[in-house]
Amino acid sequence: MTTQTETSPPIVAPAQRSLADLAVTLSEWLPRQMPGASDFHISDIQYPRGAGLSHETILFDARWCRDGASESRGMVVRIKPGANKSVYLDDMFIEQYRLMKAARESGKVRVAEVFWLEEDPSLLGAPFFVMERLSGRVPVSFPPYTKAGWFFEATPAQRRIAWEDGIRQLASIQLIGVENVPFLDFGGGKLSPFQQELDRYRRLLGRITAPGPLPFHEAAFEELVRTAPANPPPGIVWGDARIGNMMFNDDYCVIAVMDWEQPSLGGALHDLGWWLYNEDVMTRSKGVERLDGMGSPDEAKALWSEVSGIPVTDFEWYESFAAFKGETLRIHMIDGGWFEASPGNDYQDSFGARVLADRLGLAPPKPRPSR
Repeated sequence: MTTQTETSPPIVAPAQRSLADLAVTLSEWLPRQMPGASDFHISDIQYPRGAGLSHETILFDARWCRDGASESRGMVVRIKPGANKSVYLDDMFIEQYRLMKAARESGKVRVAEVFWLEEDPSLLGAPFFVMERLSGRVPVSFPPYTKAGWFFEATPAQRRIAWEDGIRQLASIQLIGVENVPFLDFGGGKLSPFQQELDRYRRLLGRITAPGPLPFHEAAFEELVRTAPANPPPGIVWGDARIGNMMFNDDYCVIAVMDWEQPSLGGALHDLGWWLYNEDVMTRSKGVERLDGMGSPDEAKALWSEVSGIPVTDFEWYESFAAFKGETLRIHMIDGGWFEASPGNDYQDSFGARVLADRLGLAPPKPRPSR
């Protein structure tokens, strides 16, 4: 998808390859997906900027001939990350593709059309899928949209339109229907979908090795298990629910919900908790106020509930779990070398850890030296 910004954020892809070689491979592969088309040409091939940390995502335009007429379309190739380049623990690449198709077919959520899945890793070194390329703007994380860029420079009224439409799209994910995505239940009958979502981050925490024991985070997880809601509402988990994973048009309306890398059937309220936690990360942790026009957490919960039809109950637990999820991913990324530990953002001490300690009534973790 095309990301239009007034600045030029950095390329943050987990890996980069020769785009000229990729263009040749795609021009040979695409005819096999489009019988009757010929004379393929690939142009404007590029990595997006400021987003796309978890997957190698490449934008391009394709032109071909069919029945004597020229046709063209913007496309995106999304490539499965290697094991040592994956932000996440679980391989959900195929499920990501299938969920995007289901979301699109439901008509409930605005998702880019996905065209073809290629499971043969010999072509690009890993499976990949191709989807339509949309033209719009994304509130990117690098630099933070709360400090610079088109969203920061928008008027409060424009941001209000974007924020409300974002919450409506977030809630509409629950209208797809869990019965339409049974492939997201991967518990094998041993764990409920809700337990599967907890277990995903327990396993990720257990995989972190470099800093040694993490007693604070282990205690936090035990407390989350102890206080988990007794009757969590069912629902689809998008996985990385934040405004930075939505694309907007010039009218500040959502045209695409993106980045479905870690979906599950873990429960409807997980995404709302993650959305609000990430709003805190993009504001409080960076020493800035919530931008004018963006609604309060209470407004977000009310609008989400109105659209989804699901009551917002036991929500403090979901906010706490979101902080734990964020902490686990953050430490895993330090462990994997995505960024270096630093004072106030090391293996133990961070904004998220302090939030988690406060919410769960635990003693704050002590800073631990970087490796």
